[in-house]
Amino acid sequence: CSGKIPVLLLSPQKKPLSAIIKEVCEGWSLGNPENFALQIADATNFYITEKNRNHIKNGSILRLTTSPVSKPAGKNLHERIQSSSMDAKLEALKDLANASRDITFAQEFINLDGISLLTQMVESGTDFGDLLSFTLTAFVELMDHGIVSWDTFSVAFIKKIASYVNKSAMDTAVLQRSLAILESMVLNSQDLYYKVAQEITIGQLIPHLQGTDQDIQTYTIAVINALFLKAPEEKRQNVIRGTTPINDEMAHQLYVLQVLTFNLLEDRMMTKMDPQDQAQRDIIFELRRIAFDVECEPNNSGSIEKRKSMYTRDYKKLGFINHVNPAVDFTQIPPGMLALDNMLYFARHHQDAYIRIVLENSSREDKHECPFGRSSIELTKMLCEILKVGELPSENCHDFHPMFFTHDRSFEEFFCICIQLLNKTWKEMRATSEDFNKVMQVVREQIMRALTLKPNSLDQFKSRLQNLSYTEILKIRQSERMNQEDFQSRPILELREKIQPEIMELIKQQRLNRLCEGTCFRKISSRRRQDKFWYCRLSPNHKVLHYGDLEESPQGEVPHDSLQDKLPVADIKAVITGKDCPHMKEKGALKQNKEVLELAFSVLYESDEYLNFIAPDKHEYCVWTDGLNALLGKEMTSDYTKSDMDTLLSMEMKLRLLDLENIQIPEAPPPIPKEPSNYDFVYDCN
Repeated sequence: CSGKIPVLLLSPQKKPLSAIIKEVCEGWSLGNPENFALQIADATNFYITEKNRNHIKNGSILRLTTSPVSKPAGKNLHERIQSSSMDAKLEALKDLANASRDITFAQEFINLDGISLLTQMVESGTDFGDLLSFTLTAFVELMDHGIVSWDTFSVAFIKKIASYVNKSAMDTAVLQRSLAILESMVLNSQDLYYKVAQEITIGQLIPHLQGTDQDIQTYTIAVINALFLKAPEEKRQNVIRGTTPINDEMAHQLYVLQVLTFNLLEDRMMTKMDPQDQAQRDIIFELRRIAFDVECEPNNSGSIEKRKSMYTRDYKKLGFINHVNPAVDFTQIPPGMLALDNMLYFARHHQDAYIRIVLENSSREDKHECPFGRSSIELTKMLCEILKVGELPSENCHDFHPMFFTHDRSFEEFFCICIQLLNKTWKEMRATSEDFNKVMQVVREQIMRALTLKPNSLDQFKSRLQNLSYTEILKIRQSERMNQEDFQSRPILELREKIQPEIMELIKQQRLNRLCEGTCFRKISSRRRQDKFWYCRLSPNHKVLHYGDLEESPQGEVPHDSLQDKLPVADIKAVITGKDCPHMKEKGALKQNKEVLELAFSVLYESDEYLNFIAPDKHEYCVWTDGLNALLGKEMTSDYTKSDMDTLLSMEMKLRLLDLENIQIPEAPPPIPKEPSNYDFVYDCN
């Protein structure tokens, strides 16, 4: 409490919280203890309640403050955010945004009709800049608790939020929160979907995808996905089939932006071709016409057998598996109709390359031809696997490829580049039909290595592939194989065993040093919301874990004195990983997310207390689980440790054996010679 001397409070968990507050108030001569509450004295400022009091750690610093359930607390902020002074109003909104993260305060502020006040402030349009940013932040925090239904908001409020997204120049913080609000509205209410869809179109979202801010791009895609997922089934199917009228801007733009939403790709990938559907069969006829420049023969031209024979011959040249009825090739899902879409796009938009590939292969021997049809189907399936089309969106995925924002039909263009790569690699490998799977493995490696470099455009991706020919892939593989080569001779194995403990100690020190630097962890929510962070690091003497919440992701290391909570290493009982972690059992949504399960770990201390983590990526997960196990004197067993051990051990072995190059190392040590008859040859130092 401000102006009071701090006191050491020793209170058992069984003692009622009201009795503890009363005791503190009496010690400080404060009346009306029912108007006070205890609060965590850190950046979170969470109120202590009977429900969450078990999470208070020994040695935690608490603050006695006005209770959120008392009239002064909620009313004070309610009045302050309506101040005529801009500076006072801004400070009040900052406090509100911070306090709204606490569910106890949120409940009481909402009871004072606080949500209505915030929506009125937004609808008035008088606030801008930081004032508007903190207003929307407080709104998002309050709504994230799930206390108020999204259906209660007016059209005027929706129009205002949509206007912030539709403006060409808007503050980044305001834009991000506005996108988050629109996504939540669409996902939580079918009625709100229709209202939002009337105010914002995909065309107005495109400029945000063409910027450089990855967070804005991510939130924009989230809104696009939400609009598509909530669209009526009939409308979605029309978009998928391409039958939606051009004047339906939203549906048309969704069709144009199919690679960005990936929803259409998934639907096409899981749609089988109907061999009886004439419209779909016409696409195959179109592929034949473009490749061989033939006109559609009249029904009465030639005999049926002659036409069938001609079709079969051409379909074989096109590389289909089923020469008689190629439609059967597209009944496999995945990739379904998506493969046929890609083939038609390639034939129409890259006609010269398409004709060259088909005619070039049809003129080769049967066993040496690269089948265009089969290759296209398998390649489409591979690209979907690489880009994880059809998988649920993940909050922890860090794969971001800016080149997909540089073209309206990025996935089709991506396919066109890769199908030409496949044909080129086939020729370089001098492959036959028996080598089909080997060629596909090489092509996958070429694509993955080029994507790892994060090209900014499709042209850059294409140029990177040119430097990854089959010859270059062989060189890379040979180099990697040499670096990982495991010598099996007895002397080498003994040398490995001798230096292995030194390498393991080096890895252990590296892990502990990384723990001393610390890591920023993300707090995972079941819904997309403003990111929350907390930081944890090991003390330099390896005795204590320091941790605490942060307002935003730090740019560097966070000093120890800014982290309020501590956990002595001596109190740690065990390190638990995966589905055995308590926070994985509590959150049902997370249980189904395999990727999150692979990044989760917990530290057990005392009897049943846990410190729960979800690592930002697999690398940090391995670093922390290894480091914590090292602190406990246990073995480091992560994949990262095995990889480091192999790399460092191989390097050290090569250095030690450098002078023995081209010298054959015997399997057994040389025999010990007999002792000499005399030692007269020894030099006498005296």
